[in-house]
Amino acid sequence: MNKRRRMTGVVTSNKMTKTVVVEVTRTYQHPLYRKVVHSSMRVKAHDELNCQVGDRVMIVESRPISKDKNWVVESIVKHEIRSEDTGVEAQL
Repeated sequence: MNKRRRMTGVVTSNKMTKTVVVEVTRTYQHPLYRKVVHSSMRVKAHDELNCQVGDRVMIVESRPISKDKNWVVESIVKHEIRSEDTGVEAQL
């Protein structure tokens, strides 16, 4: 195993070609005030696995691929199962 950083997050957007936006959330306790703090960051990652919105993925740090992309999707941890949304039905 190499020393590259690895994080897990949820795919929030896949509208770009071979790029997904992954939201990584982190929960920690503030060192002075002892309050639980929730923080999140959104990163763009290179995607060769065709991830869908809602999938939990493992991303790994890589060389700069473009101006914004420094991460690559390594694996899909959990697939999001979505049923077809019927929307609002017309009333007669």
